[in-house]
Amino acid sequence: MFPLTGIVVIIVVLYLLSAIKILSEYERGVIFRLGRVLSEAKGPGLILVFAPLDRMVRVDLRQIAFDVPPQDIITRDNVTLKVNAVVFLRVIDPSKAVIEVTNYQYQTQQFALTTLRSVLGEVELDELLAHRDKINLRLQSILDQHTAPWGVKVVNVEVKQVDLDSTMMRAMAKQAEAEREKRSKIIHAEGEYSAAQRLVDAAHLLQTEPASIQLRYLQTLTEIGVEKNTTIVFPIPIDLVAGLSKMVLGEPKSAPPVDTVEGKTGA
Repeated sequence: MFPLTGIVVIIVVLYLLSAIKILSEYERGVIFRLGRVLSEAKGPGLILVFAPLDRMVRVDLRQIAFDVPPQDIITRDNVTLKVNAVVFLRVIDPSKAVIEVTNYQYQTQQFALTTLRSVLGEVELDELLAHRDKINLRLQSILDQHTAPWGVKVVNVEVKQVDLDSTMMRAMAKQAEAEREKRSKIIHAEGEYSAAQRLVDAAHLLQTEPASIQLRYLQTLTEIGVEKNTTIVFPIPIDLVAGLSKMVLGEPKSAPPVDTVEGKTGA
């Protein structure tokens, strides 16, 4: 009798030891008792699972990231390209993640494939390249609506890489080059306009004081004399030029005469 009792006690102790399960901080255990799920997931820490009445499914609550394979996309402006993305998700309700879907990761990936093609097919290439954050938010919102009934939260979706064919890349390079050339011509024209406006203002200012023209003439001679060159300058008096003008034309000039300079370059 005693050996039989000891065997029973050992079996009971072994059964209780096998019923002890330890769950990590990031894990939850969904318990099915006689096929019916318990109201709340167990864990973390020490829990008891009495097999074969109970069956436990471990669910990881950590954030999961997976790549969406490259997809052939035709944008709204009929540009063909390859786009891949990365999806970040985590389980919010472990019970729903086990009951509602067979494999929530695989099903979320399939939704991501179809959503990526449908959303990017509605935008133009320039919008995809310039407003990627806006497209990422739209993708995340659509996927989150699909996964919310499963107890899964899509944290973020990022369009990772956009591959264009060589022809389109050359066309975009030419467009960028033409845009740069356009900007350079506009800047050059604005500079010419500003310089002309300053010259007009300087002419009006010199016209108010005739002596300033003579001072500017002397300053020009000083600048020429500083340079080490072989230029010979012959200054001609303004009065002489005015007298010759009266003799040739026979009429007075309304504007004050301007100095003329004759030059000769030697070897």
